[in-house]
Amino acid sequence: MSSPATPAPAPLARSAVLQPGSGFIATFRALWPYLWPPERADLRRRVVAAFVLLVIGRLVLMGVPFAFKWATDALAGNATTLSDWLPFLVGAPLALTVIYGVARVGAAAFVQLRDAIFAPVFMHAVRTLALQTFGHLHHLSLRFHLERKTGGLTRVLERGRNGIEEMVRLGLNQLVPVIIEVSLIVAVLLWLFDWRYVVVLVAMVVGYMAYTIKATEWRIAIRAQMNESDTDANAKAIDSLLNYETVKYFGAEARETARYDRSMARYERNSIKAYTSLAWLNFGQAAIFAIGLTISMVMCVQGFRAGTNTVGDFVLINAMLIQLYIPLNFMGTVYREIKQATLDIEQMFSLIGRDPEIQDRPGAPPLDVRAGTVTFEDVHFAYVPERPILRGVSFAVPAGRTVAIVGPSGAGKSTISRLLFRFYEPQRGRILIDGQDIAAVQQVSLRSAIGMVPQDTVLFNDTLEYNLRYGRPEATEAEIEEAARLAQIDRFIKSLPEGYQTSVGERGLKLSGGEKQRVAIARTILKGPPVLVLDEATSALDSFTEKEIQDALDRVSEGRTTLVIAHRLSTVVNADEIIVLDKGVIVERGHHRELLAADGVYAALWNRQRQVDEAKATLQRATQEEGESVRVSLMP
Repeated sequence: MSSPATPAPAPLARSAVLQPGSGFIATFRALWPYLWPPERADLRRRVVAAFVLLVIGRLVLMGVPFAFKWATDALAGNATTLSDWLPFLVGAPLALTVIYGVARVGAAAFVQLRDAIFAPVFMHAVRTLALQTFGHLHHLSLRFHLERKTGGLTRVLERGRNGIEEMVRLGLNQLVPVIIEVSLIVAVLLWLFDWRYVVVLVAMVVGYMAYTIKATEWRIAIRAQMNESDTDANAKAIDSLLNYETVKYFGAEARETARYDRSMARYERNSIKAYTSLAWLNFGQAAIFAIGLTISMVMCVQGFRAGTNTVGDFVLINAMLIQLYIPLNFMGTVYREIKQATLDIEQMFSLIGRDPEIQDRPGAPPLDVRAGTVTFEDVHFAYVPERPILRGVSFAVPAGRTVAIVGPSGAGKSTISRLLFRFYEPQRGRILIDGQDIAAVQQVSLRSAIGMVPQDTVLFNDTLEYNLRYGRPEATEAEIEEAARLAQIDRFIKSLPEGYQTSVGERGLKLSGGEKQRVAIARTILKGPPVLVLDEATSALDSFTEKEIQDALDRVSEGRTTLVIAHRLSTVVNADEIIVLDKGVIVERGHHRELLAADGVYAALWNRQRQVDEAKATLQRATQEEGESVRVSLMP
């Protein structure tokens, strides 16, 4: 059964946004609303129950050294002291030993029950934050995604999820229990012994933690150097083996081996440092703990000689501190992992806290498309101020008409489609649809009114049906099949063994370029937008496929306001108007024949393209003739 849908949470308040280096406390404070969600009383009850079980579990665990003490006193015949505690168990060391075992089992049971109860809390926090981050990434502007590596973003998302789990797990299982246990031991020492024991305990724990943090920081730097040298050695090995033939050509086997050995020598030195630093960390921790334990036991021996302590008290001190040593021994790992988790969560929160470059204005209305007239008014735009792309571009695409924009590479053609979709906003000028400034309407309504068939169609790694239905998720099967028929891809789909359930592979790589373009056309037909943008939709196809795709595009654009960004001029000869763009300025405009007669930029582009096409055709004919002659010569 699928998990219930969780609505996307509201964006973080600005006060909760974390910057690198905010630290554990600030990170946990920002994380707390997700662990204590105001809208989920059931999860808050689980937090309370988990904390109660945590305290009870530590109390039961504290009973273990007490049971050890009582059993020891019973065996030593110290009935007087024992009767003050458990009068019904005087002289019953066997029963006390059983209590010792039950206490251990009970402590373990409380730990597991606590983890089971708290698991839904921190997994809800993981899911909610991951969902919020993922949704926010889709709201960030195109410029942000073009400047970042997609793999890097997914790694931030993945590490953030793991960081939350690590912080909560280590905090709940290690850090908080140690704090509670130290507090309980302090209470016991004040109750049964005196303040001197507390001073020794606190000094030991503080010294232990300070040394652990300092040594761990030292080890982190060494581990980083070791990992770097390991990566370098691995990269050199792979590079050399991939270039096996080149190595053989130049007889460089010894050179490559020496190069690899230099990297391995560096890895060896850093690895020795890592193992040595671990030995110093373990030795220092053991020494500090042993000193504190020894001082406490010496004071207890003195109390025994003075008649204020029993043999059981001596055992109690030893058992309590030894029991504390086990979680303390993990503090180096806990510190390192929590520090890394803090960094990962900070990166996730910093993504959530990043404002989109393009945002809807407060109270922006939805776009109301009546006819679909698109107008550019004196549009100026630059990705960076030093390099203007569009300089005062003005034109209109009347409702139901087709306008093509052509020009050399770098003229700013594709920028026009990005501005129309409001991936960016012009520095000057306006873009209107039916007289409405697109900067003043809701982005979601704007993009729902525009259909796009791009030059490079990228499909989701899912079925053909999923990719087709992306145009309109609620479409019926009959509507999907009709869209596929209009895009001339229905016969191809029906010829496949799995039909519409056929997987297209990652980025649609199982399909040819023409098949992917037809899928893009079909889902645009299914979307049914009043405004259509064709961004060099056939430039990467061969001539035969281009003709078929162009026929499908002509059918799609009938009755729609169509803006064509064209690379191949043969595809726009029938456009109602052709606009020639050069260096961000409209230099010519008119019909195909008018522009050829003007013998300007468009005519030069047309003639150059015809020359290229003729050269390709000549080469193709020559190849075919050569193949035919070879075939004839081989005939018997």
